[in-house]
Amino acid sequence: QTQPHADRIRIFDTTLRDGEQSPGVALNHQQKLEIAHQLARLGVDIIEAGFPIASPGDLEGVQRIAREVRGPVIAGLARAGQADIEAAARGVEGADRPRIHTFIATSPIHMAKKLNMEPDAVIERAVAAVKLARSFVDDVEFSAEDATRSEWPFLVRIFQEVVAAGATTINIPDTVGYTAPRESSALIRMLLERVPGADTIIFATHCHNDLGMATANALAAVEAGARQIECTINGLGERAGNTALEEVVMAMKVRNDILPYQTRIDTTKIMNLSRKVSSVSGFAVQFNKAIVGKNAFAHESGIHQDGMLKNAETFEIMRPVDIGLSASTLPLGKHSGRAALRAKLRDLGYELADNQLNDLFVRFKALADRKKEVFDEDLIALVQDEERQEAQDTLQVKRLRVICGTDGPQEAELTLTIDGVDHSIDATGDGPVDAAFNAVKMLYPHRAALQLYQVSAVTEGTDAQATVSVRIEEDGRIATGSSADTDTIVASVKAYVNALNRLIQRRTKSAPNDNVKAVNYKDLR
Repeated sequence: QTQPHADRIRIFDTTLRDGEQSPGVALNHQQKLEIAHQLARLGVDIIEAGFPIASPGDLEGVQRIAREVRGPVIAGLARAGQADIEAAARGVEGADRPRIHTFIATSPIHMAKKLNMEPDAVIERAVAAVKLARSFVDDVEFSAEDATRSEWPFLVRIFQEVVAAGATTINIPDTVGYTAPRESSALIRMLLERVPGADTIIFATHCHNDLGMATANALAAVEAGARQIECTINGLGERAGNTALEEVVMAMKVRNDILPYQTRIDTTKIMNLSRKVSSVSGFAVQFNKAIVGKNAFAHESGIHQDGMLKNAETFEIMRPVDIGLSASTLPLGKHSGRAALRAKLRDLGYELADNQLNDLFVRFKALADRKKEVFDEDLIALVQDEERQEAQDTLQVKRLRVICGTDGPQEAELTLTIDGVDHSIDATGDGPVDAAFNAVKMLYPHRAALQLYQVSAVTEGTDAQATVSVRIEEDGRIATGSSADTDTIVASVKAYVNALNRLIQRRTKSAPNDNVKAVNYKDLR
């Protein structure tokens, strides 16, 4: 049997749901909406907007995306239960093309240890969930959680029942990143052969990257007949992350000779969306990340550089412009005007409104006064830092002055705006960063422990901007923050405050919905 539209692969993006489950990620409604709009422009087929039952905030976020984003199918996740499905229905009811995505665990260990249910009861619950979902929408996806560790005959049984109940998409999640390409393809082939009605529905693959095989497993499933790939921008997600959208899409584009499949993705918009997700999530993209990493198109060894100068195709299998990287790297300076800045930002994939451009232009001029040349990477850092400055943030850095040197202790004078009111204090510490962080703690007492402090230069030179990344943890909640500035100490404090603001958001998000006592996000991988 074959799937409908044999060469057409649907891209299901779950950055806003599975990606947001990454420890330390907390996106507000506006950030989610902006990403959803960019995903629509990118050309994804389905956007999983969130998990509506998790909290009133999650429900509101899904509803806003459903009302305002047009083009893709808008999906809401729901466990196989009445309250979840009704919440998901409320979440997506404003969408032009709504979908309810419901799931239940099917592996022996999950059924016995987590659900405490017999297999027949699991099937009964799944069928009831699909039927209820179909009473609200025509498009229902069913996922068998931990499918790759489930018994194959049981998967055939449950899928046969949910297809008969009205499921239109069947998803095969590799929940714990356990499978391998050969097994991934064999499972899809088996299901296509044995599930009655398999030729009338879409089979989907949803892989995690715990063993580093998510992309390979997803593409193996496609070769076997899956026609929907569930993925995230930058591979964002719990633990080692999910299948990276940019990897599977570019693999099919570059190797279309052996992967003869088509998507609706406009690949020239990949890089800008990658930067956006990295900026608002606080998760930096590793330099050697495939497709979107800083070094993905860098060639340092002499033999590679010689080949590149003679013919780019000697060592590049795709062009930087294919993913939206500008071919021009000419820097701007302090005499550059708004028009030049707008043109350069457009080359980099950023379209800013006039008020946004005016705000950024002020910061650009300030940076140009401190740096002889402002490179592409500097501008990207400026834009990303601008995106991190949220008007509704509880904490904002207003003024910082540090005294450091060989004679200690080092001192920091900090003015922090807390809920719109300025507060100032002096603090000391073992170094300027420690002193500045101590000042933050004194002005805004908290119990969060610093887990990571990392500094990297945006460009070369002693006048380079520094990007600082910070990760903190409080009562099991993890929050990350980052910021860039030519002053490393200023960037450090802004990153720390950025992480604290995300922690405050996570505290708010963890407030339970009246309809459900507790949501175990680990169940949703």
